[in-house]
This record gives sequence, C-alpha cells and structure tokens, in this order.
Amino acid sequence: VQLVESGGGSVQAGGSLRLSCAASGLTFSTYCMGWVRQAPGTEREGVARIGSDGFTSYADSVKGRFTISKDSREKTLYLQMNSLKPDDTAMYYCVADRTLFGRCSGRSATDFGYRGQGTQVTVSS
Repeated sequence: VQLVESGGGSVQAGGSLRLSCAASGLTFSTYCMGWVRQAPGTEREGVARIGSDGFTSYADSVKGRFTISKDSREKTLYLQMNSLKPDDTAMYYCVADRTLFGRCSGRSATDFGYRGQGTQVTVSS
C-alpha cells in the first residue's frame, strides 16, 4: 500500500485548500480511508474518515468546514478544507486501514495501518 498526499500549502485564515491522496496497492471497497493531522507538540488528531459504504465521520473541530470524499475508480481520496483557521495548521496525513467490508464505523479515528508521508498546511491569521 502506498499513499501519496498533495495539495498542502500556506493560506490566510478564511481561505481554502483541497488535499488529494493518490492510493495504490489497495481497493477502496475493503479499506477505511481517512485523514489525520498533527502539529508540533500536539497529539495526532483524526480529522475525517470515509468508508466503502459512504459512512463519513469528522472531528468536531472541522465539522461544517471540511469535506472528505473519494474517487474509487481513480483511487484518490480528497479533503476539501474551507474557512481555514490558524488552529488547522498541521501536517496532514492520508491514512488507510483494511476493515471488514471497508467500513469505518466503530473504529479508531487515529489508528490506521498505513500512512502517507504527509503534506503541510499552514494557515496564517
């Protein structure tokens, strides 16, 4: 399994970014996919995840601002981030874990078997 993120960068507060994750070596139908983030000196936070059945879950801190989606044919995962805040500054990682029927419900938001190299998001005030 290989996960390659792109789309990070520096934006001002209130701006938007769209992260992409190109996945290989897996099929979305059997994997729970997601995004986690970590800023220096802080714990890893599960941002969002999406299951093969369309189930989605978001951290309270990003609800209403971030949207996770996927293109199963292209094996690409996305994270649309709107109304960005300085607190969103972190390294963002694409993550994946093989689960029963590719479902995400009832599992950890932060512990995944596979993780990409990360893409940095910096939001200035």
